[in-house]
Amino acid sequence: MIDTKLQQLEAVTGPVSRETYDALLQFETTFLKWAPRINLTSASQLPKLWDRHILDSAQLLRLAPEAKRWADFGSGGGFPGAVLAVLMRDRPDSRVRLVESNRKKAAFLQSVLLGTGNVEILPCRIEDAVGAIGETDIITARALAPLPRLLHLSELWLTTGSRALFMKGREFGAEVEESRDRWDFDLIEHQSRTNPDGVVLEISRLRPKRPSGH
Repeated sequence: MIDTKLQQLEAVTGPVSRETYDALLQFETTFLKWAPRINLTSASQLPKLWDRHILDSAQLLRLAPEAKRWADFGSGGGFPGAVLAVLMRDRPDSRVRLVESNRKKAAFLQSVLLGTGNVEILPCRIEDAVGAIGETDIITARALAPLPRLLHLSELWLTTGSRALFMKGREFGAEVEESRDRWDFDLIEHQSRTNPDGVVLEISRLRPKRPSGH
């Protein structure tokens, strides 16, 4: 019997172990149980959870397969950070830090990822998590804030060698243009594998724009 969900997952991530796939299914089941109680997402999104949220998050792994240290800003119900932590659960040298200031959502993340040894939940504002995050290879964010705000929050890391994978919708162009008023940065636009209107903005080498005349 063909497992359609497994096929869909491996189409965006590459091969995964059966244990990792089962753990992702368990995450989906637990999310559906918690969602009505603490408003993890709107009720209209629940039937689309696998396609629109889990697979959408999973695709980031393919964009940075060598990265070991990840930090997810504004993790909410776990997208993309919790999904990435589950997918990397068999990598003993990986570390995924999820920053979520909403205490109920942070408690959900702690519960659903209990036993996933490569993850750390930081129940605080991003500005207060700097010391706990430390050095990181990749910063992720999904549906959190406009790009200029994301660059401000990520400045410490993106100016010192880290990369960002920010998930955006069709209006991303205006956000990029506004960001370039203050910053110079390298940008690669990756078309989403799961959403025809979505992109993943890969940003690196962030540096403040020099004032004109200098």
